[in-house]
Amino acid sequence: MTTADPRGATQPRGSARTAGLLSSPVWGVVPFALYVLLFLGLPTALALGTGLVDGDGAFTLDNLAALADPFVVSGFTTSIVLSAVTAVIGAVLGALVCYALLGTRPEGPLRSGIDAVSGVLAQFGGVMLAFAFVATIGIQGFITVLLREQLGIDIFADGVWLYEAPGLVLPYIYFQVPLMIIIFMPALEALKPQWAEASATLGGTTATFWWRIGMPVLAPSFLGSLLLLFANAFSSYATAAALTSQGQSIVPLQIRAALTSETLLGRENLAGALALGMIIVMAVVMALYALLQRRASRWQR
Repeated sequence: MTTADPRGATQPRGSARTAGLLSSPVWGVVPFALYVLLFLGLPTALALGTGLVDGDGAFTLDNLAALADPFVVSGFTTSIVLSAVTAVIGAVLGALVCYALLGTRPEGPLRSGIDAVSGVLAQFGGVMLAFAFVATIGIQGFITVLLREQLGIDIFADGVWLYEAPGLVLPYIYFQVPLMIIIFMPALEALKPQWAEASATLGGTTATFWWRIGMPVLAPSFLGSLLLLFANAFSSYATAAALTSQGQSIVPLQIRAALTSETLLGRENLAGALALGMIIVMAVVMALYALLQRRASRWQR
């Protein structure tokens, strides 16, 4: 059988069906699906596979038992605390910047400039960021030397905190704040002016509007952004690896140590078990994020 062509010609029905399949929008998802499979699905499968087998490939739970070791528990605790602290600070500072930008024109030079800078700084991590902090506030950094020689202030009088877990707070905030600006600004812009006008008409003040309308509406988006910042910090590796060269204070660095020395804690394939623990934490965070985004989307339509 044949089917009519829009130009008046006829073509076999099978050819039309094939053309329809090739023009299906499903093919547009294929590159993303391959990306997820290679960079999310495959690492997850490797973590599960290596974390549940011993050196001979036999099934074992001994690697998972290592997650209860005090050294590993300390690493997860430090990672969670570090991620939570930097996420809260980054979320609050970023939200304040977004609030200040509400009074500017979206197409104006100030908003456009901050958006561009935020997009760059949110990705400015790793060795480059670590070097920038070492050069500025390291032991012989420019600001450190200036404060010590000109004002007599030694920021490392109580220890070289920059190269330990507490020293990661400042570098992490450096890219957490711009990321918060990028992801939270659309939620603030979604607040309808009619809501503020209705509140004012009923006698409400600016404080009343934010307390009874603005904050409840923005709460899911803010908490979702907070979780995203937590996940961003929890999975960061390169900056911490470049700064904290001594010891393995957070989980990503413990995974590196386990990969380079399988004698850690006397267990082989411990890196897979540690990665599995990180995947579980990230899965919980992302599940909560999805729930909050579903609630926030009701106000952004």
